[in-house]
Amino acid sequence: MSDSSGTSALDSSPETQDVAMAKYLLLAVVVALLMETLDTVACYRHSTLPLGTCRPSGHLRGKEGNCNPEHDSDCCVAGKKYPQYRCSPPIKRETKARMTVNSFRKGGDGGGPSECDRKYHSDSEMVVALSTGWYDRGSRCLKNIRINANGKSLLARVVDECDSVNGCDSDHDFQPPCPNNIVDASPAVWKAFGIPTAEIGDYDVTWSDA
Repeated sequence: MSDSSGTSALDSSPETQDVAMAKYLLLAVVVALLMETLDTVACYRHSTLPLGTCRPSGHLRGKEGNCNPEHDSDCCVAGKKYPQYRCSPPIKRETKARMTVNSFRKGGDGGGPSECDRKYHSDSEMVVALSTGWYDRGSRCLKNIRINANGKSLLARVVDECDSVNGCDSDHDFQPPCPNNIVDASPAVWKAFGIPTAEIGDYDVTWSDA
């Protein structure tokens, strides 16, 4: 039976409307779950190296602020979800990592003072920061690690944490959390390795405790 508009009279019944609403809510839940799955996949792809058993511990929603773009630093995008890691890939005799560049001097793109000694360090010092898992609650603070890159092997001192959990605030120069496989090195380290200018910023290395 149809009304004068050709629409079934049953279409407007409360029971039919309830079914339609239930279908709509179910579809919304499915879409939300799909988006969460895509976010998780994006987290696993955030690092260019295999993560082993290390998985994201959560997400941080970005907040924009006064970010220093020195050394092509990534700056947080408002509303973007960034993966957080409390772990890093397992340490081996020679652990694969990505070396990035960071200024530990006051006013540099490293943000506040270094975690290990609460001091700033000049760009001429051979110093690095390690991702949260490798930083290991400061167990490597002020100790040397050996970095292998570009056919050379050099020592650098750990002075800071490349925070893989927190970010997008003034303490972290409004940069996102660090990936979990980073050796963040001062300009002096890059210079000592003699890496071509075009490749400065993101470079495959291995490292070990010295």
